[in-house]
Amino acid sequence: MSYPTDRPRRLRRGETLRRLVRETVLTADDLVQPLFVVPGRGVRREISSLPGQYHLSVDEAAAEAARLAGLGVPGLILFGIPARKDETGSSAWDDDGEVQRAVRAIREAAPGLVVMTDVCLCEYTSHGHCGVISGGEVDNDPTLELLARTAVSHARAGADVVAPSDMMDGRVHAIRQELDREGFGQTAILSYAVKYASAYYGPFREAAGSAPQFGDRRGYQMDPANAREALREAELDLAEGADMIMVKPGLAYLDVLALVKRTFNRVTAAYQVSGEYAMIEAAAQQGWIDRRRLILETLTSFKRAGADFILTYYAGEVAGWLKEG
Repeated sequence: MSYPTDRPRRLRRGETLRRLVRETVLTADDLVQPLFVVPGRGVRREISSLPGQYHLSVDEAAAEAARLAGLGVPGLILFGIPARKDETGSSAWDDDGEVQRAVRAIREAAPGLVVMTDVCLCEYTSHGHCGVISGGEVDNDPTLELLARTAVSHARAGADVVAPSDMMDGRVHAIRQELDREGFGQTAILSYAVKYASAYYGPFREAAGSAPQFGDRRGYQMDPANAREALREAELDLAEGADMIMVKPGLAYLDVLALVKRTFNRVTAAYQVSGEYAMIEAAAQQGWIDRRRLILETLTSFKRAGADFILTYYAGEVAGWLKEG
């Protein structure tokens, strides 16, 4: 058919008709909220690089979790900022650490919420890298034992999902093996399988206090120019026992997200990272964009590209919008 018989605009007349034929629908069920947990009590301190996001003490994180659950957000992911850092990041697997205590508190405050935990050492090491340093570089294999120990500590606290973000080779296998050995066979692994060495992470590094003290992370995170390598990374992590995989960042890597989802057809997440959030907020503060429309449009693009769920700092706010209708 051709013009004038075929007129696609017929199905765009009116919001109700557009809703009826819409191909991709964003719901609160698609969203996971990141939270930053810090030492102390009664702490709710805005993060300057992420306006509208906060450093939260354990009690405040539990209260926020209950609020998110009430809005219909199905899950959250926890990042810890410890009181003490050292060369190996030993606070990461402290059973009384910020993340571990937050997991226990959230399980009480919001029993139905899916609690995920980021498993990495960068927030906990004095040098800011994601593993053990040897000869001026991150030493892959000794790091695996520490990541596995951290994952078990999170599972012991009650985490439903552990999410290794370090990009060490073999870490999914090491974590799966240790979880199973310690009796946590039901704890799922969401692997940051495709994590690029991106300039979009700047605000997060301030929020988590995790900027490297020397060098950068391009020796273990992926080259932004590579897409085929993403398939190799995802394939390896799935073979090692990952239950879900993630592509990070989101907006600049929609092609990679679609490729990974189409190739493996496994549960795949996208992370709308701190730089993406900060750019939207900065443009909105200048009055250059329709903030709400742009947020919804961007999140919908992740889902359209193949994301089964989206980690986003907007999860709570967007769930509230969607609840309003």
